[in-house]
Amino acid sequence: MLKSMLHSKLFMRCAILFPVCAAVALSAAGEKKGSLFASDKGKFDILLDGKSLGREEFSIESSGADWVAKGSTSLQTPDGKAAKVTGNLSLHSDGIPISYEWSSQTDKSNSASVVFVNGVAKTTLQVQGAHPFQQENTFTSPLVVVLDNNLYHQYEILAHVYDWSKGGIQTFSVLIPQELTPGTITAEAAGKVTADGKNYELLKVISTDLEIHLFLDPNHKLMRLEVPSSKVVVVRE
Repeated sequence: MLKSMLHSKLFMRCAILFPVCAAVALSAAGEKKGSLFASDKGKFDILLDGKSLGREEFSIESSGADWVAKGSTSLQTPDGKAAKVTGNLSLHSDGIPISYEWSSQTDKSNSASVVFVNGVAKTTLQVQGAHPFQQENTFTSPLVVVLDNNLYHQYEILAHVYDWSKGGIQTFSVLIPQELTPGTITAEAAGKVTADGKNYELLKVISTDLEIHLFLDPNHKLMRLEVPSSKVVVVRE
């Protein structure tokens, strides 16, 4: 299973090799009234110290009364190994997750499904060559943010769930499904910033020892993600 330094710091003892992801004004066409989300589709280039390691393709789309966020990331590790991870998240229009499925392919193929019910995440994990494993994680609220390994579009979900009208520091329960790891993060709007000559709204995602900077457009779509301490940058193509 691919490991990432980002989540190891973000959730302290969770180790992975690469970082893995608002109440906004929605466009009138094609968006559901009262939903936090807006449809989006795109690609991210994943950089470590300026070198491209892979890319992610993703979509966030309405599905009936709910929403589905899908992503697929292909990476080349520093030791030359290829890895691929996919994620499929279903959630209500208020950001509460319904279910999540992921798969990863490196030297082994692993997958899992997660069902969220009243603040409880029920995971069934299938590791190649082993019997299925089940685990439950209980949260204090049904609003749980999924931030899985190497799927950066999920940070855009966080940006939409953040209450921009309220502002300030807001705390969220988080689950990293590939690591079966629960945790908490805080997010804080940090005003307007400029990067590569473009203007963005900055949202800082903060843990005990790490900051992740989300650079958002006026509709709070994720355009750029930076982890200054690890020289990781994720840029929308």
